[in-house]
Amino acid sequence: MEPKQSFLIEKRTPFSKSLIWQLNRDYYIQKGLDAWIDGTVPHYLTSNSMVGRTYSDLIFAMLKDLAAKEETEKKVYILELGAGHGRLCFHILKHLDNLINNYSKPLPPYCYILSDIAEKNLDFFIKNEQFHPYIKAGKLDIAYFDAIDGENIFLRHAKKEIKPQSLDQVLVVLANYFFDSIPSDLFLFQNEESYHCSVELTSKEDPEGFSSEKLLQNIETKYFITPVSDSYFKNPSLNKSLAFYREQLKNSFLFFPDTAMRCIKNLQNLSTKGIMLISMDKGFHELSDLENITQPEMIVHGSMSFWVNYHALGRYCEDQGGSTLFPKYSTFHLELACMLFMPESNSYSELLASFDRNVNDFGPDDFNGFKQSTYKNMHNMSLVELIGVLRLSAYDSTIFVKVLPRIKELCKNITMKERHRLAQTMEQTWEMYFNLSESLDLAFEIGGVCYDLGFYKVALGYFDKSIALYDNKPDAYYNKIMCHYQNREDKLLLETIKIARSKFPDFEPLSKLDQLDLTAL
Repeated sequence: MEPKQSFLIEKRTPFSKSLIWQLNRDYYIQKGLDAWIDGTVPHYLTSNSMVGRTYSDLIFAMLKDLAAKEETEKKVYILELGAGHGRLCFHILKHLDNLINNYSKPLPPYCYILSDIAEKNLDFFIKNEQFHPYIKAGKLDIAYFDAIDGENIFLRHAKKEIKPQSLDQVLVVLANYFFDSIPSDLFLFQNEESYHCSVELTSKEDPEGFSSEKLLQNIETKYFITPVSDSYFKNPSLNKSLAFYREQLKNSFLFFPDTAMRCIKNLQNLSTKGIMLISMDKGFHELSDLENITQPEMIVHGSMSFWVNYHALGRYCEDQGGSTLFPKYSTFHLELACMLFMPESNSYSELLASFDRNVNDFGPDDFNGFKQSTYKNMHNMSLVELIGVLRLSAYDSTIFVKVLPRIKELCKNITMKERHRLAQTMEQTWEMYFNLSESLDLAFEIGGVCYDLGFYKVALGYFDKSIALYDNKPDAYYNKIMCHYQNREDKLLLETIKIARSKFPDFEPLSKLDQLDLTAL
């Protein structure tokens, strides 16, 4: 048997300098919002409404701590790195405003900065109608920002540039699904020796003419190791960490996030008061979880990613006099880290209490396990139980869509009280929905349920929303007609029939409208 042909993409190169990182960057720039709309790149776990509520509570706690320190005049900037689709931002803003509006004491003002390196995404943010009220109120701005090498941030709405040391207030930084996709060094620690890893990239297919996405899908990796001393880095503190891992790990590959550390250093330079970094990703913060890790596998989902060494980032923070908040208990799906690179970091009592309440007591990682159980057992769940799940998810639209088939089934036989409660739940779900033009029309689906419940006027509102977002859907017009018919809104009924037949002359259900009893009109 002839050996399979292999095409060389990149010869042996230090892992942190490999082509894979540039391909990943190119992928996001080229695809823009399409990376998430078509479901190729997963984003639900770190961008759902429950995560948004968790983050907003942590940010709210920081605002209260600053107010207690009489820091209420200067604006707090909240910078999201690699914001991508913007859905997390929307959830945070919705929940944060609810918290602030129900709080009677003075708090420092805030401005959320949606940043990215993909101009397609930035253009989407600027044009998005759901963001306009926040931009107009000065609570949201848009910026191109390369977190690895960027030093300045130019706010496109305020026309203001944030330069090193120009902020005299704590900078809040959000890094969701971010550190897993930027360059990282790779080492092997074995028998009290340290080895640096290089990688060779090959493909089973001829890569000539491949896009970055196609290349990532076809890449095969081969690793090589080279012995190194504890003085590998120019930075003594990084070498100290290498020596620590060599002593602690008996046989394990380890990602070393020196690029992430450089990124954090750049962010620290922006503020004289330090930064509060919140990050969620797959990774590990406990030393015991770093032992016996085998040769890494590149996870490809349109783009590519690896796990994050939160343990090293935590050591980096503490070495600089900061403090770290990690989950007290082992996690199964995601890590949620809060790192305080600021003086007197242990004095922020509201933040410490919020992290304990929103992460240690029951957090996003716990909810992910609960969510999986819900999906497995929802065919046996009652409407009251499903509403409880939706409330626990902070009315997340993705959860609603998943349980929608069961809700439709239960709607056939529910009490009037349950009908009203379900309508209220769907109203809250719509309030928390951020539209990315996905194929499923959430407004149409909610309108259909409202129609089945007999809430025809409410259903009309949702069908109008459906038409506003997906104008080419004849079903929405047909359902509007049926709502007007049920409400005996004769003039609106005839007007809508005329519009629908003009727009969709070949839509068969419209021809059946002649069977309606229109004698009273």
